[in-house]
Amino acid sequence: MIGWLDLAAGASGDMLLGALVDAGVPLEVPTEAVAALHVEHLRPAAEQVSRQGLGATHVRVDAPEAGGPSTWDDVRTLLGDSALPPAVRDGSLAVLERLVAAQARARRVEPEDVLVHELGGLGALADVVGVVAALEYLELDRLTASPVALGSGSVRGPHGVVPVPAPAVLDLLAGLPVHAGARPTEMCTPTAAALLAARVDEWTPLPALRPTRVGTGAGAEDPDELPNVVRLVLGEPSRPAPLLPVVVEANVDDLDPRLWPGVLDAVLAAGASDAWLTPILVQHGRPAHMLSALCRPDVLNPVQSAVFSSTSTTGMRVVEVRKVALERTQAAVDVLGGQVGVKVAAAGERVVNVSVEFEDVVALAGERGLPVKEVLRAATAAAEAAYPADPASRLEDAPPLWE
Repeated sequence: MIGWLDLAAGASGDMLLGALVDAGVPLEVPTEAVAALHVEHLRPAAEQVSRQGLGATHVRVDAPEAGGPSTWDDVRTLLGDSALPPAVRDGSLAVLERLVAAQARARRVEPEDVLVHELGGLGALADVVGVVAALEYLELDRLTASPVALGSGSVRGPHGVVPVPAPAVLDLLAGLPVHAGARPTEMCTPTAAALLAARVDEWTPLPALRPTRVGTGAGAEDPDELPNVVRLVLGEPSRPAPLLPVVVEANVDDLDPRLWPGVLDAVLAAGASDAWLTPILVQHGRPAHMLSALCRPDVLNPVQSAVFSSTSTTGMRVVEVRKVALERTQAAVDVLGGQVGVKVAAAGERVVNVSVEFEDVVALAGERGLPVKEVLRAATAAAEAAYPADPASRLEDAPPLWE
C-alpha cells in the first residue's frame, strides 16, 4: 500500500495526525505511543470538525504547561527510557534530531542549547511520536506527498517576530518542492516540516494508484482562503498507462538515393523498431521520399538525431500511434543438414504466421552451394510443418499487445 499527502493547505503535527486517524489508524495507536513516554496529562484527543464544508478529524494533544523534559538531552533520555517499540522510538528520534538541528542552525547555537518550548513544547513531542507510531501501524510501502505550502508574512515566536516561512522550516525542507500557498501566515510548522522531511519518500502529484481510503486531518483554525486540511490518500499502486509509440516522418527531395540504405541502418541502430521509405510527390511535382521510423518514446531523441545527421532534412513530424502485435517467439528448424531461424507469431495458443530468417537462408545456401530459392522453399516447408498455422485463428482470441 502507498500513501499520498495533499499538502496544498500546508501541514502541522495535528493535521498530519488527524489525517492518519481519519484514514483508519485507531486513535489508540498514537494514544498508547504518547502514554509510553510517561509524561503526566499528555494525551491525544480526536473530534470531528468541518473546514469549509469538508468533514475532517482534528486531533489535539492536551499537554501540561509545566513539567516533563526541558532540554534536548532530556528528550533523548525520555525516549530512550520509554516503553515505545524500537521502530517508533528510533523513528521519533530521527525526526526530532532533524528538528533540533534546524532550530540550532537558525539560532546559531548548539543543539544542546535548544529548549523543548522552542520546538513547540510537549504537544509537538506528542505529535511526532503519534505520527511516527501511526505511520508504522500502516506499514506503507511508500509515502509520497505534493509540494507543501509554507505561507508568508510573519508570526510571533518564543523570541519575538519570526518571518514566514520560518528559518527552521526552510532548513528542514531544503531541496524539496515548496511554494508560498494562499495564506499570508504560517502554513507549515517546523514539527510538520521535520516529519515530512524524515518520512516522505517521494514528492509528486497524486501517483498512479487505486484509492482504498482517504483521511482528512484538520488544523485548529478555519480560515476563509481554503480548507485548512491535510488529505491522506491510501491505495494500491497501479501501472500508469503505457506511453504510445511514435512515428517519426521526414520528407526528403534532395538526397542521393544511394544513401538511403545507410540512412535506414542508422535509424534502426539508434533504436527504431522499424524504418521504411515511401515514394511521394512534393510541391511543384518534385519526386521525393518520405522516411518513416517507428520507435518507443524513450529512444525518440537518438532516432531524431540519426535522421538529422544522416539525411538533409531540416524538420520532421512526430506522431503518436497504436501498434497491435502478435506474440512472437524465436525458434529454429533443421534444413538440409543445417539450421535456419524461425519467427513464430501467435494469438494466444494459436499459431497465425511462421516466417524464416532470410539471412540464415542465404548463409546456408552459400554453405551448401545451392540456389537461395531452393533453400528458402525447403526452410519454409520445414517451418510450416513444425509450426502449423491454425486456419481458425482469430486475433480477438487473445488480448492485443500495445507497444
